[in-house]
Amino acid sequence: MQITLEEEEITCPEGMTLYELSRMYQKNYKYPIIVAKVNGAVQELYHSVQEGSVVQLCTTQDKDGHRVYIRGLSMLLLKAIYSEVPEDKIGKVTIDFCLDSGYFCRLSGDVLLDQELIERVEKRMREDVREDIRFEKQIIRTRDARQLFESLNMPEKGKLMEYRKNSRMTVYNLGKFTDYFYGAMPYSTSILEHFRLELFEEGFVFVAPKRYEPTTMPPYRPSMKQYRTMRVANEWCRKLQVSTVGELNEVIVNGNLQELMLTQEALHEKTIGDIAVDIEKRGCRVVTIAGPSSSGKTTFSYRLSTQLKTLGLKPHPVALDDYFVNRVDTPRDEFGEYDYECLEAIDIRQFNQDLNDLLEGRPVRLPTYNFITGNREYTKPELTLDEDEILVIEGIHGLNDKLTYTIPKENKYKIYISALTTLNLDRHNRIPTTEARLIRRIIRDARTRGNTAQKTISMWNSVRRGESINIFPFQEEADAMFNSALIYELAAMKLYADPVLFRVTKDCPEYTEAQRLLKFLDYFIPIDPHDVPLNSILREFIGGGILLN
Repeated sequence: MQITLEEEEITCPEGMTLYELSRMYQKNYKYPIIVAKVNGAVQELYHSVQEGSVVQLCTTQDKDGHRVYIRGLSMLLLKAIYSEVPEDKIGKVTIDFCLDSGYFCRLSGDVLLDQELIERVEKRMREDVREDIRFEKQIIRTRDARQLFESLNMPEKGKLMEYRKNSRMTVYNLGKFTDYFYGAMPYSTSILEHFRLELFEEGFVFVAPKRYEPTTMPPYRPSMKQYRTMRVANEWCRKLQVSTVGELNEVIVNGNLQELMLTQEALHEKTIGDIAVDIEKRGCRVVTIAGPSSSGKTTFSYRLSTQLKTLGLKPHPVALDDYFVNRVDTPRDEFGEYDYECLEAIDIRQFNQDLNDLLEGRPVRLPTYNFITGNREYTKPELTLDEDEILVIEGIHGLNDKLTYTIPKENKYKIYISALTTLNLDRHNRIPTTEARLIRRIIRDARTRGNTAQKTISMWNSVRRGESINIFPFQEEADAMFNSALIYELAAMKLYADPVLFRVTKDCPEYTEAQRLLKFLDYFIPIDPHDVPLNSILREFIGGGILLN
């Protein structure tokens, strides 16, 4: 057969599997091959090679390969737990969320989670890695799958499948352990050699290599503020009885969505109000807001300003982008492009001088950055700050003390905002916190900037790298952390995202990611976006809000 492998025409024997092909070419790759892309679609290695196919072999360092590694490691972990804990003692096993390089898990039931159990589970996992057990894929009727998982005490999987349109479902067998997973799995367990388990808070984490160093075990250094924020969100999900997509779909079908929406929005408003009260109590006059892309920073700043006004304060917005250095002085990245995300792209000295002058009651003429000419301009009238006025600054470097190096710590209040999703497909299939942010950005870019989903997806890795350098290392420095995620938002965004994602064609490098997102959104029953409250953070992305034009 003739196929194209990594843009090279090669000949291979008829009936060859992708696994056999990967063994032949592994020597050409630095890291282990775990999955393949065939004609733009991710395929597991047990599939046969087809005549005329365009094949790309993905290692554990590739984005799709890393996802497969984590998915396989999750099933390996679950198999070990169900093997080591007696059936009459085990309750629910939940893989909750990612925290630094670890994935936080909880156990319920009559089981003592201690170091001895963690060591036994890890030992069993390593034994299964050495045995090189195959991940076996099985396609069964959806009705039978629901009955199967009910019998295995995994009712949330049955609930997820209850609202699926497909008549058949894919389940995986690893030895005698059976489970459902969203997405491709490894060929066998031997590739899953890098991991460790650690007790953490009321649960434990399985620590895995980071994508760009897939054979190196990193230290586990979690942000405790992020952990507490996500734990609170989890508790609210449990109180509302909407922790999984199946439960959300059930709320929608039963006509209880409006109550869920109003409760979520009220929780947001209360949290923002509490932050405003804390700012007022501390007497801080400089508030900085930072967070990763599509966190809802702009809407949050409007709502925070409203809450500050109810306390008798007068917030004054300052746009950090207006302090960009002139374009000719802007640093360039490794690709020779202007790097507007680095701290050196900001005129920090002038920014601090203006802040201090304002806080001391002196008049200041604030600049405006002209993105067409690439220069700062001074066309605004002079500003003088009264004693009851405070500065609200939204920008990527807001948590970095180097940005406001001349402002005393006691006079600053730093807020970190992100969409920290705690809703999961089911207890074993977590939704990454970046998923909703990417979909938010795809919708917003298409609506406000005319960007295709292809363009937004193509930029996402660069955006994420900038966040890793300029935002995430400083999140623990925040005085307050706000979670902008909404339980119902993916159901509301589905109607906007689907048409944009379907426009990404097979010949685009971003096709695989677009198809993955479409498959993911297919789990959600869509809701009428007109029901979303007009001041919701979600309106920043879907439009129609009252806070933004």
